[in-house]
Amino acid sequence: MKANILLIDDNAEILEFIEDSLVAEYNILKTQDPLQVEDLLHTNVISLIISDVMMPVMDGFELCHRLKSSLEWCHIPLILLTAKNTLSSKIEGLETGADAYIEKPFSPRHLKAQISNLLANRDMIRNYFASSPLAHLKSMASNRADEMFLEKINHIIVTNLNKPELDVKHLAEVLCVSRPTLYRKIRSISNLTLAELITLARLKKAAELLANGNYRVSEVSNITGFSSPNHFSRTFLKEFKMSPSTFIKNL
Repeated sequence: MKANILLIDDNAEILEFIEDSLVAEYNILKTQDPLQVEDLLHTNVISLIISDVMMPVMDGFELCHRLKSSLEWCHIPLILLTAKNTLSSKIEGLETGADAYIEKPFSPRHLKAQISNLLANRDMIRNYFASSPLAHLKSMASNRADEMFLEKINHIIVTNLNKPELDVKHLAEVLCVSRPTLYRKIRSISNLTLAELITLARLKKAAELLANGNYRVSEVSNITGFSSPNHFSRTFLKEFKMSPSTFIKNL
């Protein structure tokens, strides 16, 4: 699936130029009005944002600061484009939380390389988390706010492992966010659905218990809320490419 990239620039020609450069590899959404950005983020799962700095109503620095200060959007990589080439402008851009700062005029090849690197780094983090039994949920985070968010989700899951009501609705209620908001946030950070994330958190807790050496596989299966030891073993094998018994031996 192509990643969704949001372009923001008050200049329609610049938007068209960037879109033409990227449309073969990514799904492009665009707007000339920074005030429309949050509406677009509410209705789409955005993988990366590219914004001009010098815009009326709200400049790119302010937009970046608002997004990076929001728990809901701070995980999205953001690239600032600007004709300002002073050191102080670069520092200001990075201090507002921008992940990259590119001067105009820019090479489309340079922009593509920045996008590819940012998205590839996120994928590496996700893949490490998903394939490593003992990697904590927060290892997917790219900033402190997301770390705290993921730690809270993990705490809710592991303290409610045996409760059948532990589902998307319950998580959203405890976190005081809407289900669509929670879905978009988790999807963007982990590339997982909430149900998949809950299952993965159960498996990681199971791996932690197995590593401690104080429980048998059947006991761990029961503690972490799986319907049976066989179901637990199959799910563990599918996710980590090894059975629980092999995991214990490898320790």
